[in-house]
Amino acid sequence: MHIKHLLTTALAASIAAGCNNSSSNVNNTSFNWPDSIQAPICEKKPQQFVAHGDTITDNYYWLNDYFKKGPDSNKVVAYLEAENKYFDTMMAGTRALQDKLYNEMKARIKEDDQTVPVFKNGYYYYTRVVAGKDYFLYCRKKDNLQAPEEVLVDVNALAEGHNYFSATGFAVSPDNKLLAYATDAVSRRQYIIRIKNLETGQMLPDEITNTEGDPVWAADNKTFFYTDKHPVTLLSEKIKRHTLGTAPATDKTVYEEKDKSNYIGVYKTKSDKYILIVSQATLSSEYRMVEAAKPNEVFTLFQPRMKEVLYDVDHAGDSFYIRTNLNAKNFKIVSCAEKATGSTNWKDYLPHRDDVLVQGFDLYKNYMAVSERKNGLTQIQVINRANGSSHQLAFDEPVYTASIVGLPDYNTDVMRFNYTSLTTPNSVYDYNMTTRQKQLMKEQEVPGGFNKGNYITERLFATATDGTKVPISIVYKKGFEKNSKAPLLLYAYGSYGASMDATFNSSRLSLLDRGFAYAIAHIRGGEEMGRYWYEDGKMMKKKNTFTDFIDCAEYLIAQKFTSSEHLYINGGSAGGLLMGAVVNMRPELWHGVVAAVPFVDVITTMSDPTIPLTTNEYDEWGNPANKEHYFYMKSYSPYDNVEAKAYPNMLVTTGLHDSQVQYFEPAKWVAKLRELKTDNNILLLHTNMDAGHGGASGRFKVLKDRARDYAFFLALEGIGE
Repeated sequence: MHIKHLLTTALAASIAAGCNNSSSNVNNTSFNWPDSIQAPICEKKPQQFVAHGDTITDNYYWLNDYFKKGPDSNKVVAYLEAENKYFDTMMAGTRALQDKLYNEMKARIKEDDQTVPVFKNGYYYYTRVVAGKDYFLYCRKKDNLQAPEEVLVDVNALAEGHNYFSATGFAVSPDNKLLAYATDAVSRRQYIIRIKNLETGQMLPDEITNTEGDPVWAADNKTFFYTDKHPVTLLSEKIKRHTLGTAPATDKTVYEEKDKSNYIGVYKTKSDKYILIVSQATLSSEYRMVEAAKPNEVFTLFQPRMKEVLYDVDHAGDSFYIRTNLNAKNFKIVSCAEKATGSTNWKDYLPHRDDVLVQGFDLYKNYMAVSERKNGLTQIQVINRANGSSHQLAFDEPVYTASIVGLPDYNTDVMRFNYTSLTTPNSVYDYNMTTRQKQLMKEQEVPGGFNKGNYITERLFATATDGTKVPISIVYKKGFEKNSKAPLLLYAYGSYGASMDATFNSSRLSLLDRGFAYAIAHIRGGEEMGRYWYEDGKMMKKKNTFTDFIDCAEYLIAQKFTSSEHLYINGGSAGGLLMGAVVNMRPELWHGVVAAVPFVDVITTMSDPTIPLTTNEYDEWGNPANKEHYFYMKSYSPYDNVEAKAYPNMLVTTGLHDSQVQYFEPAKWVAKLRELKTDNNILLLHTNMDAGHGGASGRFKVLKDRARDYAFFLALEGIGE
């Protein structure tokens, strides 16, 4: 499409949206951006909110109307479309580059591929993809891998006609005759559960809407449990029981969660003997159980929730095994008998260690595999359940990620794990816990002549403002010069205790091969350095997350990896909050920013319990009803701290159907930035009108989003090819 046509369309859409227009007067010398294009300026409709004697005036609150189905819903859509037209116009000069990036990223993906099969109840299960298709086929073979293939579900066929599609929750009944699975064609994570007869290929009439997509079969092959969601808040509120052939409207609620700060879910133990219901908030959890062979009985309480005590449960033999932080900040593993599950009966199985975080475990008949973290690196410990002896697996790269793959077969002595690093493609190993021999089952194939020896990875430590050492993982291509002139992309997340480990991504080669370094800042708010690391980056210590990131950036500059003129940053969701905070705090430090689905309107969102998932987050961010929480959150909330000053070049992305961070947060943020910023730098908003929090679906569609973001960085750096 010609630029002139795009501009005309953008102007028309802006007017329809009730927006004024002002020239952006772009004066960025790094790339030949259009220099007299008018950006949409959103209409202001002041609305005041008062809390604790403090008044917030929100000029753009009306952008919530599409979500709330208010009177300005159509104007909201028109405004978002106007911003998309402006984005298209401004990025028109990068179209060829985006196409080139997309094609080379796609060329690094093996188009015909399949996962390593897993054995369960007489069948080998796997997924495979075929050339030219976005989605996978879910398949199995009976008894051995030479048997004929049975395609259980072709997700490509299900996805036809949908701009977005997701399939999940695949669960085969114990008699191997029925398959339950869930689909979402909107990207609101409101899944529909369907049942397929694997003997006839026919779909059963049973369809259950508005679920988490987590069907769990009982032992009778006709009953399954699932999590039911509130249609507005999208909170998982009830666990229901469905019997095949009955109307979903008559499904019995077997558990209802009254505490709106808790998530709930349902799953089966590794032994298949018990079905468990979990209710968990940020700081506490609670389980209920019923025998899978007795699905109509009442779920019994495993251990009542305790203040600031988390626990996870699995079962093997005649015992339960529990991972808990009860008197164990970094978690430990305890055990108890089947009939005595209360915490007073818990006995240490793997004691607490102050310097090792226990992340999880996987049970087998003879062994337990434990996922751990020490000094910011992952490790795997194997425990012999018969005699208590243990050993650890050894890994030899300075920065890597090793993670247990939970095999469904309980009776095997083989544990499977994934291994990857910033230079090592994802590798799947089978490890015999008795012989201690490991076998490489598959390494991700990267077509196009990839050679890991052409790239270098390092582990660095920056000193934070308070003296804390913050790890940084970095990768670059051989020949990279530390002369302050090279471009560097710095990524981080820093929330919910989620650790952002060093993993391989073939798409990233498109940046590394063009001279970029790529770094991950393992900032507080994650759990890279243990539970303490998380607790020092949440609630009333949240600002440590932001200052850690800034300190990592300044360290990389001091070490001459880059300079502020060549430093780019990226984060999404809660990592988008990080982006918004650091551009307010140190706008001059960054040359370019991509903030994906950013959580930037902290006060307004956390004050509205009707917004999906808000009440689950009180122990992560705080509750604005608390005066101390309110003013602390307001002091860093990106939207509330936009000022009249210069900001870096920015691309902000969102999805109209996002259920995690609603589209109006980034839209309002961009509108306020346009109003107040004093610079002539690039500011773009792109809304995927068909997707939600995860962006585009499908293995190829997502590459277009990545090519878009990379093209933005490369254009700012003046790299056009």
